[in-house]
Amino acid sequence: METFDIVVIGAGPGGYPAAIRAAQLGASVAIVEKEALGGTCLNWGCIPTKALIGAADLVHRVRHAQSLGITVQGLGVDYAAMIAHKDKVVSQLTGGVKQLLTANGVKQFSGTAAFRDRGAITIGGATPIGARKFIIATGSTSAEPRILPRHERVVESRRFLELKKLPERILVLGGGFIGCELACLAALLGSKVTVVELLDDVLLLLDPDVRREVRSSMEKELGIRILTGKPLEGIAADAKGVRGTFGGETLEADLLLSAVGRRPVTEGLGLENIGLKVDARGFIEADEYGRTKVANVFAIGDVTGKTQLAHFATSQGITAAENACGGRLRRNETLVPNVIFTCPEVGTAGLSEDEAKKQGKAVVVGKFHFRGLGRALAVDETAGFVKWIADAATDQLLGAAAVGAHATELIAEATTAIRAEFTAREFGRTIHAHPTFGELWMEAAHSVHGEAIHSPPRKK
Repeated sequence: METFDIVVIGAGPGGYPAAIRAAQLGASVAIVEKEALGGTCLNWGCIPTKALIGAADLVHRVRHAQSLGITVQGLGVDYAAMIAHKDKVVSQLTGGVKQLLTANGVKQFSGTAAFRDRGAITIGGATPIGARKFIIATGSTSAEPRILPRHERVVESRRFLELKKLPERILVLGGGFIGCELACLAALLGSKVTVVELLDDVLLLLDPDVRREVRSSMEKELGIRILTGKPLEGIAADAKGVRGTFGGETLEADLLLSAVGRRPVTEGLGLENIGLKVDARGFIEADEYGRTKVANVFAIGDVTGKTQLAHFATSQGITAAENACGGRLRRNETLVPNVIFTCPEVGTAGLSEDEAKKQGKAVVVGKFHFRGLGRALAVDETAGFVKWIADAATDQLLGAAAVGAHATELIAEATTAIRAEFTAREFGRTIHAHPTFGELWMEAAHSVHGEAIHSPPRKK
């Protein structure tokens, strides 16, 4: 039986960085992946959706470029070509992951891994390999409610991204990040989209002012119909389409996209053979160092039930690898930025206003709107705002949110400032190049103290 210092199970955005980091530290490492290197994120999630959303956003900007003196006639959209571009990008990146693993001496196995005991796994029920320590990075998959009919017109996000043609009418079940992103993608490319969310609003993890901005754009700019506060009932599908009822109204579409959340991938792992149990929701419990209740087994990423984001999984994976290699124990990072590729984009980091208030903190908010920024006016991207959430007593920056053009990029600077424990006044005094979108944060920091130069003074 071939043995290694560390075996990583799962080669997604948590698993393959963990394997590479462990190899960098001198460990002999193997990685096992049952499908494709890069996992859900690279193959059926983050990367393919952003390739398509990027193309859709470009179409949208071209169609609305008259204010800049640009008129385009005969604009066409070839969705099949967009899919081909998406597939090319995915192929290039999966190939890159393979090259990186090989270059770092990580041995790669293809197949389903299952624990035989605490010192070995089998691959595909046959090939055994041993290790001193294991890192579980099996991720998550789309949750599919039992109420949904099994039919080709009812799909989850992975199958949606494999479509070669967008349907004219799409019904989206679920108003979370995935549902709203894909709803915006389809609407930007001309589909008539209806989003149904059981809860009182879409994107409920965001502060009310942020989600109002996104919802308003989705409804008014993209023509998306958003229905909230009731379930979609009586769902049926046949060769003619899909249908269901919402509050007594019959809704019909050509396709139903289910985007109601994700569940951990633990089935078939043989956790019972090592005495490791999952919690009530099916997740593997891991502490702040990545350790499970089995001494030589670590777990990272979505399968742990913590923040389900690719970049957090990467951070967890690197931390777990370092801890598994016997270095000084290091905790997982706790400041995790979040980005949503809706129209407009959203980026958040640290505490939201609601979270800060629930923790009993007295906060002050500094906000600055895109419409007050020279760069935003120059390129006609004036919708949205950024805001800081600061501690009223210490002036320390606790959180940030951006909603508008380039918000997913802008949030990086805010994340760095929060992690560095900047105060609003310190940040406001940091010179930002002009004219840039980054100036939004400087102005918002001044706004915390009512001193923003390029916005009217607060009413007293």
